[in-house]
This record gives sequence, structure tokens and C-alpha cells, in this order.
Amino acid sequence: MAHTYLIKYAEIALKGKNRYLFEEALVRQIKHSVKRVGVEHEVRRTQGRIYVEVPGEHDEDEVVDALKHVFGIVGICPVEKLTDDDFEGICRASVRHVDENYPDKHVTFKVEARRARKDYPRNSMEINADVGEAILEAFPEMKVDVHKPEVTVYIEVREDVSIYSRVIPGPGGIPVGTGGKAMLLLSGGIDSPVAGYMIAKRGVKIDAVYFHAPPYTSERARQKVIDLARIVSAYTGAIYLHVINFTDIQTYIYDKCPHDELTIIMRRYMMRIAQQIARDTECMALITGESIGQVASQTVQSLTCTDEVCEMPVFRPLIGFDKSDIVEISQKIETFETSILPYEDCCTIFVAKHPVTKPRLDVIQRHEHNLDEDMDALVKKALDEDEVIIVR
Repeated sequence: MAHTYLIKYAEIALKGKNRYLFEEALVRQIKHSVKRVGVEHEVRRTQGRIYVEVPGEHDEDEVVDALKHVFGIVGICPVEKLTDDDFEGICRASVRHVDENYPDKHVTFKVEARRARKDYPRNSMEINADVGEAILEAFPEMKVDVHKPEVTVYIEVREDVSIYSRVIPGPGGIPVGTGGKAMLLLSGGIDSPVAGYMIAKRGVKIDAVYFHAPPYTSERARQKVIDLARIVSAYTGAIYLHVINFTDIQTYIYDKCPHDELTIIMRRYMMRIAQQIARDTECMALITGESIGQVASQTVQSLTCTDEVCEMPVFRPLIGFDKSDIVEISQKIETFETSILPYEDCCTIFVAKHPVTKPRLDVIQRHEHNLDEDMDALVKKALDEDEVIIVR
């Protein structure tokens, strides 16, 4: 069982003089994620490489799964470390690695060496040829294919020597916490958890706000959103989930405004409230799961009306996605099965039979004046009763 994991990253390497900040953030995230597995470990950063070393017995699948939830990682490589750089020892270890990991030897292979230590007596091409020859002598049924091999044996000669052949894909992106902080409008649907995941993948720390409308929405609907936040938090770290009681605001809008405009006006007040919470918690933007044309409130005209109340940026990472694209990501990050549980959120309860699809901003603003008498007090009450749940 491998006890050392080489961590590969990609975009971080392009960060120039700020690269070390991203590497340090990645190390912190790795430590945090592996700590949840409950194994003793050390994360070591060298020039251009990060290693996770687990000295004791452990479940490799658990460690790898933890690392697959860390943004910034593009590859996880279980490696065999050699403290002795004797070349005959490298050849023996390479043969042993192939024998232990590939019971069926009827495969094509190549050796790909990287010699970072220029004082090592063999260069990369010589290592490739000589180790490849040793593998062929041990397993004559194997064939060399330098273009499209089924197995690539990687050998890195640095302070010590690393041998590996598996590169397990990571989630990519850049480490959470390097891109500021934003507030996700989280519902119980498929889209918003995916939107939060995608923005977090770009290094943004996220918190979330959920609009609850008891008794029209049940405690099961509320728990569903908490469960979605918990799944996403495996990638993002702890999420501060703000639960806002939206019932009085919704019923007031329902009583005072045209029913074909209910969704747009409710959405505008959700954005106002989310923006206020974002300001109070030092978030710099809002995140929503909207996609153009998916529902009536997501036409260009509707989004224009919604954005008019916002003074901070609104990130919509799914704006050009088909539903099938969004579903595919939700299945990958394991939110899909929770999202499709049949518990209604507050938007679907109050949706109009024939919602306006091309609202005019001036008309919406005029009808919102019907709410002037009590709306400020209702919004203040909702904010004052904000319930904050730390989800991890």
C-alpha cells in the first residue's frame, strides 16, 4: 500500500510571483480535507511538488476520496519513495511496481523519467531506456509503445526518487479562499448547488442563504437544503447557511401585486435580502443557479428586472448551460439524488399559473409601490430573525 501521494496541480503553476500564496492555500486545504479521514499525515511542499505522507496503515480509498474534494488538485499519484538513488535499486523497484500493480502483463508501456537533479549520473533518456529494458527482461510479454501506452511508469529523481504509474483525476480549479467570498442563493433544486460548486472551484469561499416559507414549505424541505449544503461543503469547507423566514413577505406580495408578476417581485426581494446579508458578512458578490430560458423568471428580460435591485456583482455560472449539462455535474458531485427529493421550496409554492416572461422594469417598479406600507418592516423582521447554521 502506498503511503505517499504526489499532488499534481496545473493552473497554480501559472501564477508567477503569487504562486507561493496559491501553493500555501492548497496545502491548507489538503490538510483540512485529509484530517477529516482521521489519519496521521504530513503535507510537504518542495519546489514544484506537493506530497502527502501517511506514515501508518490507512484506507487508501478514503485518503484519495478526501483529496478528490480539494480544488486546485488535478492529479493524485500514489507513489513509491526510494531514499537510495542507486540505479540498480531504481530498476528493481520499477519492476516490482509493475508486478504488484498489473497482474495481467499483456499490456503496452513506456517509462517517462524526469531528472530534476542534474548531477545524477544518468539523464532522463538513459533512465527511460535502461528501466524499460529491465521491465522487458522481467516481463517479456509486455510491449513498448511510446505514443499511446496502456501503462506509463513515471520516475522522478529529486532529493529522493519517486516511482508511480497511476494518476487519479482531481477536481481541478484553484484553492478555496484565494478568490474572495460570495453569497449563494441556495434552494432545494438541482441548479443552485452546482452553481455554488462551480464558483467555489474558482477559489471563492461561499456562504449561503435559503428562503424558507413555513407552513407552505415543510421541515423536510429545510433539511433537504441543509443536506445539499453539507454535500457541497465537502469541496468548499464549512458553509454558513442563513435561513430566512420568507412567509410573511411572500403572502404580502401575493395579496398586493399582480399574480403574473409574483415570481419576479419575490425574486427581487430575495436578491435584496441576500445582498444585505452578503454585505453584513463581507461577501463581495451573489451567486445564483439561473440559466437563460429554463423557466419564466430566467428570461433575459426577467434577469434584467432582477439585477436592477443589486448593487454587487451577481455570478451565474450556469447561464448558458443546458439542463442535461447541469444534471451531469450534479451527479458527479453527488447532489442530484438529494435535489430531486419531492419537497417543495418557497418559489414553487407561490408560482403563478401564467407568469410574465417579458416583464417591463417600469411596470414591476410601479407595482412594487403597492408594498410600500409594510414591506420595509417585513424585510427587517426577516433579517432580524436570520437563523445561521454552520454546515460542514
